[in-house]
Amino acid sequence: MTTAPVADQHRLLEVQALDTRLAQLAHQRTNHPLRAQAAELQARLDDVENAHVTSRTALGDLKRELAKAEQDVEQVRSRAARDQARMDSGSASVKDVQALSSELENLVRRQEALEEVELEVMERVEAHETALAELTSARDELLAQRDRLAADLERELAAIDEQARAVQTDRAQRAEGLDAALVTLYDRLRGQLGGLAVALLRGRTCEGCRLELNPSDVARMTAAPPEQVARCEECGRILVRQADPAR
Repeated sequence: MTTAPVADQHRLLEVQALDTRLAQLAHQRTNHPLRAQAAELQARLDDVENAHVTSRTALGDLKRELAKAEQDVEQVRSRAARDQARMDSGSASVKDVQALSSELENLVRRQEALEEVELEVMERVEAHETALAELTSARDELLAQRDRLAADLERELAAIDEQARAVQTDRAQRAEGLDAALVTLYDRLRGQLGGLAVALLRGRTCEGCRLELNPSDVARMTAAPPEQVARCEECGRILVRQADPAR
C-alpha cells in the first residue's frame, strides 16, 4: 500500500491540474483552427497550381502550332510571289504562264485556308493567355493568403508555447520534493488512464470518473490513516480525501 504525506497528496492535485492544462495546450496547438484553414487553402492552391501548369503547357503547344501555321502561310505567300514574279518577267512561255496562273489560283485558295487556320489558332492563343493570366492572378492571391495565414498561425502557436512554458515552470515548482513513490504511481496511472491520474473525493463521488462509490468503500477510506494513498474502486485513480491541511 502506497503512503505519502497528506500535503503531497494535495499538491499532486495541483500538479494534475497543471498537467491537464499542458495537455489542453498541446491539443490546442495540434488542432488549432488555423491549421485546418491552412490545409484547405493549400488544397485550393494545389488545384490552381495544377491548372496553371496545364494552361501554361497548353499555351506553349498552341504557340508552337501558331508558329507552324504562320510558317505555312509564309511559304505559300513566298511561292505565290515567285510565281507572280516569273509571270511578270515575260520570260515564261505561254504554257508556263498558263501553269503558273493555275498554280497561283490554287495558292490563293491554299493561303486563304491556311490564314483561317492561323486566325483560329491565334484566337485560341489569346483565350489561353487570358485564362493563364487569370490563373496567375488567382495563384498569386492564394500565395499571399497562405503567407498571411502562416504568419498568423506562427503568432498563435508562439502564444500557446509561451503559455505552456509558464505552466511547465509552475508545474516543476509544484512537483519539486513530492514523495517519489507517489510520483511514480501518478506517472504510471497517467499513462494508463488518459492523463488523469488523481482526483478529489467529493462526498462519495470520484471526480475522476464521476461515479458514486459504495458507502462501505468510502468509510474504509475515511477510516484509513491520512498518509495512506486511496484509490477509486471504480476507475483506479488516486483519490484525495480531505481539504488541504494548513502549511
